Amino acid sequence: MRKISLYLMLLTSAAFIASCDKPNVQLHTTIHEDGRCDREVTYHTVMSKEDRDSLWGGDNVAWAYPLPECVNTDAFMGSHTDVDGDTVTTTFSHSFRTPEEMCKMTPLNLNGSRIQSKAKLEKKFRWFYTEYTFTETFNTVADTFKIPVSDYADKDVISYWFTGQPNLMQGLTGAEVAQRIDTMGTWVDKWVNANLYQSVFEYMVDNYDSIPNPPLSKERFVELRDSVYSYIISKNNNALDIDIPNAYKEFFHSDAYAAFFDDEAPLGEGLSDKISTQLNIFSFDVPYILSMPGTVWNPGTGVIKDGDIYYQLTGERLIPGDYTITATSRVTHVWAYIVTFLIIALLVVLFIATFVYKRK
Repeated sequence: MRKISLYLMLLTSAAFIASCDKPNVQLHTTIHEDGRCDREVTYHTVMSKEDRDSLWGGDNVAWAYPLPECVNTDAFMGSHTDVDGDTVTTTFSHSFRTPEEMCKMTPLNLNGSRIQSKAKLEKKFRWFYTEYTFTETFNTVADTFKIPVSDYADKDVISYWFTGQPNLMQGLTGAEVAQRIDTMGTWVDKWVNANLYQSVFEYMVDNYDSIPNPPLSKERFVELRDSVYSYIISKNNNALDIDIPNAYKEFFHSDAYAAFFDDEAPLGEGLSDKISTQLNIFSFDVPYILSMPGTVWNPGTGVIKDGDIYYQLTGERLIPGDYTITATSRVTHVWAYIVTFLIIALLVVLFIATFVYKRK
């Protein structure tokens, strides 16, 4: 049986964490014709009435507690909470004069830091309508990974895997798509494995002096970095059953490094925190809703639903590079049609009057 890839394991784990431990969070940006912007961050928390009573003394709550790790509401002015059965929905909102001002207060965190973005709004007057193009670009998190994914695949493959663009599967059959996806998955597996191992090994080196009675010197341990990795990979073949603690024990013929893989030990707890900075990227998933003035005619990579545009803002999309959300809409000028009609009508009247005058 073909073994599940490490990358798919990460996605499955991330989805489980997001569905079980984290509230459902979404970001809503509204662009107005005069350039003003409104931004809301909403999250839902499932809580029993007993839990609500213990926290607030009833349904009259100011916000859903605790605040999700991925939400940053510093300086957001307005908030309100709705209770529907066991679901507590909290919305924080704020209005901004310009998109540039809005981006200084992006209400989302990743690994404890505010996500950085830049936005702009372009307006083009076209007589019968004004065209509005909004663009927001979120900074990449590529520097979280010491080993770049470009070491394992070319630019287009990387972009397609993490963002869906460009569409490399155009014109392929289902079987051909499956084959290409399988090959891409193998490359990504190797990249994820290499980065996780790099983080583990660097942490062990940084804390090597904390190991009681190590079987060899720190310098010799560093020299064996590639040999240890090759041993682990060849023994477990990138499978889910990778047993890192046992691999270290077998390779070095010692239990000296076991503390690094014990979550209840200080060294193991520190290593878990270090690895989490990479794994958190795979679990970050916040639907992004964009409301534009007028009628949307180009949603970019988004999907239009009930007049709004829906995008997927995920940590994975930030891995290959900066991730851009863009859309274009048009606001019709009714007055322009009226003026045009009156001008045409006037010209027709003048033409008829001139024709009648010449006939006489």
